[in-house]
Amino acid sequence: QSQLSQALNGLSDRAKEAKEFLVQLRNMVQQIQENSVEFEACLVAQCDALIDALNRRKAQLLSRVNKEHEHKLKVVRDQISHCTVKLRQTTGLMEYCLEVIKENDPSGFLQISDALIRRVHLTEDQWGKGTLTPRMTTDFDLNLDNAPLLQSIHQLDFVQMKVSSPVPAPPILQLEECCTHNNSATLSWKQPPLSTVQVEGYILELDDGNGGQFREVYVGKETMCTVDGLHFNSTYSARVKAFNKTGVSPYSKTLVLQTSEGTGQQASSPMRGWPGLLPKPEDTQSEEQTLPFPVPLERSQLRRMSPFSSTLNLQPSFPGRSYFELRSSAHQLSLHSSLQSLNSAGCNFETQGTPYSQLGKALSVDIKKMVAVAWFSFDPASAHADIIFSNDNLTVTCNSYDDRVVLGKTGFSKGLHYWELSIDRYDNHPDPAFGVARIDVLKDAMLGKDDKAWAITEGGITKGATVGVLLDLTRRTLTFSINEDQQGPVAFENLEGLFFPAVSLNRNVQVTLHTGLPVPEFYASRSAMP
Repeated sequence: QSQLSQALNGLSDRAKEAKEFLVQLRNMVQQIQENSVEFEACLVAQCDALIDALNRRKAQLLSRVNKEHEHKLKVVRDQISHCTVKLRQTTGLMEYCLEVIKENDPSGFLQISDALIRRVHLTEDQWGKGTLTPRMTTDFDLNLDNAPLLQSIHQLDFVQMKVSSPVPAPPILQLEECCTHNNSATLSWKQPPLSTVQVEGYILELDDGNGGQFREVYVGKETMCTVDGLHFNSTYSARVKAFNKTGVSPYSKTLVLQTSEGTGQQASSPMRGWPGLLPKPEDTQSEEQTLPFPVPLERSQLRRMSPFSSTLNLQPSFPGRSYFELRSSAHQLSLHSSLQSLNSAGCNFETQGTPYSQLGKALSVDIKKMVAVAWFSFDPASAHADIIFSNDNLTVTCNSYDDRVVLGKTGFSKGLHYWELSIDRYDNHPDPAFGVARIDVLKDAMLGKDDKAWAITEGGITKGATVGVLLDLTRRTLTFSINEDQQGPVAFENLEGLFFPAVSLNRNVQVTLHTGLPVPEFYASRSAMP
């Protein structure tokens, strides 16, 4: 009995384990079903994205075919018109000669015969070699090379996941390489020195400048990113995390950045004297640790004097994620990533004998901040495809006779901002337009044709003229000048929201943008008048 009882106890344990195992298997069935639905949805989305990309490419190729079609028709129709005129002239000459041959008066015939013979020979020479040869072939000399793509489609398959590696460690923000300038912020980070876990990329997040929730602004392999188009005189929180095939790391420590106060403003305070990183207010509920590390004024000057020499348009590098552009009602971020680090000479400042790492303790001294102005260029990413850029995207023209719109890279939602545009080339027709616009303004029509642009079209400008634009979002007004002559008191009023500098032009016009300028005295004197 004792032996049987012991055997039953062992069997009972196995039965209990079997019941638990069955529960686990049933849960696996449910989990497999859920994962299958999720995986199918992901697969459909990825295939749909490929189909969309193929359709977009198809539209581009069809557009090229249509252009070739129109070009061939134009050449042939022009040759038809030219040949018709010449044939009509030749036929008329032949009929006249036949009438002259019928002339019965020998003396009258001899008077005009020599001239007619020369004219006949000249006309015959005009129908010389090549005149009766088509200038254009009927064949389309285009051959679509789709073999590599078809091969890739046939080879499209699932990749078997390998043994999972550990999740990456949280990245470390490199404070000596982080800085702000105007309404741009540059952040740099790295992996912990002793970490051996493979990292596939990083995810940078910023809040909205008002303490709102974080949103992704960059996903990629680079370890430095510059964020343009932030609000002036605003405080942003930033954090970064790493990822690989296994998963995503915890966040880095949170960094708080202060953008410049904007054109024509000054500040002198223990903390606001540093146009860079600010300590985050104490928050006992937050597990994120803020890095109270200010960036000295000299770094801001260095960034302006020595901008990054090359930029990279970021492409998707993580499943389901892509190059990101954040838009909200009063906020836009445009991103670019630098392929170079900042000049190392600007990364080790000492102030009045105080080491850079101890600058946070030296903030009791008021430092007068220089007047901050906005430096920006034209934006190729948002411009119409017909716009031609040169001079580091500061000079633009167009390859079309129709009006095309190009915007500045920096958007403004508050503050006082002034920039100028010099007319490098102007052939008098049609008139270019200058002003501001929303990010989604029509790009294939003259500026001001829709309700998302505010502009002037000046017929009085000439080559060499300078058009000034003053955007005062404190008073919510837009004012223009030509050659320092203000065009009326105020062109537009009650402006509110996010505005981008804008120009519309065609191939007859070329303009160059000048930024980082103070407000001219003639604006200030007129605005002070009652």
